[in-house]
This record gives sequence, structure tokens and C-alpha cells, in this order.
Amino acid sequence: MKIAIVEDDINMRKSLEISLDEYTEFEIISFKNAKDAIKGIDDSFELVITDINMPDIDGIEFIKKLDSRFEIIVITGNATLNRAIDAIRLGVKDFLTKPFEVDTLVNAINRSAKVQKKTKKISMKTQEDNKTDSLFLGKSKKLDEILSIAKKAANSNATIMLLGESGVGKELFAKFVHKNSKREKMPFIAINMAAIPENLLESELFGYEKGAFTDAVSTKKGFFELADKGSIFLDELAEMPLSLQAKILRVLQEKELVRVGGSKSIKIDIRVICATNADIFQRVQDKKFREDLYYRLNTIPLTIPPLRQRKEEISEIAIKTLKKICAKYDLEDKSFSEEALASLFSYNWPGNIRELISVVERAAILSDENKISKDDLFLQSRKY
Repeated sequence: MKIAIVEDDINMRKSLEISLDEYTEFEIISFKNAKDAIKGIDDSFELVITDINMPDIDGIEFIKKLDSRFEIIVITGNATLNRAIDAIRLGVKDFLTKPFEVDTLVNAINRSAKVQKKTKKISMKTQEDNKTDSLFLGKSKKLDEILSIAKKAANSNATIMLLGESGVGKELFAKFVHKNSKREKMPFIAINMAAIPENLLESELFGYEKGAFTDAVSTKKGFFELADKGSIFLDELAEMPLSLQAKILRVLQEKELVRVGGSKSIKIDIRVICATNADIFQRVQDKKFREDLYYRLNTIPLTIPPLRQRKEEISEIAIKTLKKICAKYDLEDKSFSEEALASLFSYNWPGNIRELISVVERAAILSDENKISKDDLFLQSRKY
């Protein structure tokens, strides 16, 4: 445990150094004043032991400048009640009055170590939970089941094919896989195959060399190259033209590509996640999608259930979305009436989560009252 001692009294400072030196688990670094300590203390330290009464910058101001980054023990020879209260308000848990026994200080250090260990555990769990919570607005048994499978799949480099209706959140699942993989700190590139004109797809995916065509005034990396060491998400996979499918297959098999207008093979290391709401196997049978590419991409298929099968999520998604919409458009805080929530729950949601978000956004903007009613949702005008 790396500990900083901040004490202007040289005798006290040396005494603490000598007393704590016999404890091999402690690495002690001393500072003669707060000014030096501010410059010398970095995130490698775990605990700060500081005096209160020091020249230039006193202990209270010093603690404020540390900005709650460390566990702190305060020692002082002439503490007043007000100073002690100030220290406690800043998060100090141990306040020792001189003179004190070394065992008393060591016990305080050990208490701080336990608190820090517990805090780290909570922080790690929160970070783990956030990998899910930051992406998905609701919770349900079916969602938990599919996320459990997705998390197992994420640990490999196997290609994942996400299947499900339009609007179920396939891109969120792709991001979830990326976030839970070893590639999480590397790029995540999402491409909608249906949104890019067919004549531009090859150059957008693989890049091009300068002079490859009229508008190629400089060399440009494609999406596959930009995703190197990370993940690439190919949405609307079934819309990929046959002319491009052979080239995609080669990239997956050889792990290399050639830019349009180029001759040099460029090695890439990517994880491919793809998605479609079409019957991709039927496309294979109709000779509109290459069978070999289909089997290459379909290593781990994950079917995402529609919102009507995950009804427990509806209220939570709606409430969280409403809060975000109100903040986005600077609206007064709004909420749903019980009738409105019941109506949301009973609706069949053919457009899935995308439709739910759209309905909530419209209701938030158009409703005259802060309590959104069933009529504000206009669900009765939609087809079930």
C-alpha cells in the first residue's frame, strides 16, 4: 500500500517514517508541506496521512485539492471541533490527535485499506453492470437470457449473426458484444448496408487509393480498415449485393483486403457482427445470398425477441425515454398516467422499441399537461 505522509514538523515526520518502516506492506513517501505533496501525489498512492496545521496551505485546503481521490487520515496536535467537522465533511474517516500510539495509526491505515478494497469491488461491479445498463433501458427475463448468451459469445472471436424484427435493437446488442469482448477499447464501426448506394459500397467498405476513380483525390481507408483490432457491425446484411459478397468472403477468410484501385494486400484483425430482419436462409435458397458466406457469418446466430415478448421492459423504457426527451427539448418534467402506462403495456408494438421511443417522443412534445394521458399516445390510431 503506497502511503503519502504530509507533515511540516520534521521530528514528527521522521518519527512516522521510522515507525511505519517496519511494516513491509507499506510504501511510505513523505512531503514536508502540502505544496510539495500536491505536486508529488499521483494516482499510484492509496492513502494520505496529513497534518491540519501547516504553513501556506493548511490541511483542510489540501484535502479539498485532493478532490476525494484518496482515503485520508488526519493527524493534529491542537485540533478544534470546527476543524474536525470540516475534515469529516470532506470525507475524512479517521482523525487522530497527537500524541498517539503507532498501533492506533496502523489500525486506522488498515481500516482505510478495507474501505478502499470494498470501494474498488463496488466500482468494478458497477463498471460491469454499466456494460449492460448503459445500453439497455429495460429489463426482462427474455432479455437477460439473450444477453447471457451474447456475453458468452463475446469472449470468442466467432462471427455473430443477430436475427430479429426491425426495431428490436440489434445494433445495441452488437455494441453489447463489443463492450463485453477483449476488443472493447478498440473501434466499433457500424454500417447499414441498405443505406449506402450499391456503386459506393465497395469503396466505402474497403477504401480506395488516390486516382482509383475521378473523385479519388487522396487515399482513403474503408470501414474494414478503420475497424482494425476492433469490431465491425454489418446491419441489413441481406441487402448486400451479390457482386460484393465474394469480396467480403475473401476478407473474412484471408483476414486481408485490397483497396479499390490498389494492388497491395492489407492485413486486418476484426470481429464481425452482422444483422438482418429478413429470412436470410430463404435468400440463400433463392440464390440471392451466397451459401458459403452465409455459413461463414452464421457461426453464432442470436435471435432477439420482439418487444411484445418482453413486455416487462415497456414501462421502464417508456419512463426513461420520457425523462431523456424532456431534458433534450428543455420541457418541464412529465410523467405517464396509470391509464397511459396500461395502454403502452397492452399495445402490440409491431415496430418494437423504435416505435415505442417514437410514440413517447411525440407524446412528450405534443401533450399540453405534465401528466401524459392515454389519448396523448394516439395508439388507438395505430394498427395492432
